[in-house]
Amino acid sequence: MANSPTTFRGEPAGPDGPDWDHAASLHRADDGGGVLGDFKAIRHGTIAELVALVMALPETDRSRYAVIKEGARQLTHKEIAELAARLDFPGRQE
Repeated sequence: MANSPTTFRGEPAGPDGPDWDHAASLHRADDGGGVLGDFKAIRHGTIAELVALVMALPETDRSRYAVIKEGARQLTHKEIAELAARLDFPGRQE
């Protein structure tokens, strides 16, 4: 898949939907980001991997984390849950 920007609010970015293989990093939601934000990353991976990781946490802990897509697009815990609920999410649990 190409690493072009996509949308994450449930609407498809094109015929294939979100780019699940796009590079991203996991951060604490309150880490402040900024110019040196990448140094604060807890983990690096694809959007699909990091969404699955956050969703595997206890529900009470999920709001503590954010996924930052390469290119500085931050996904909140609510957006992460929306992605995990999509029918085309690679890690979807039935």
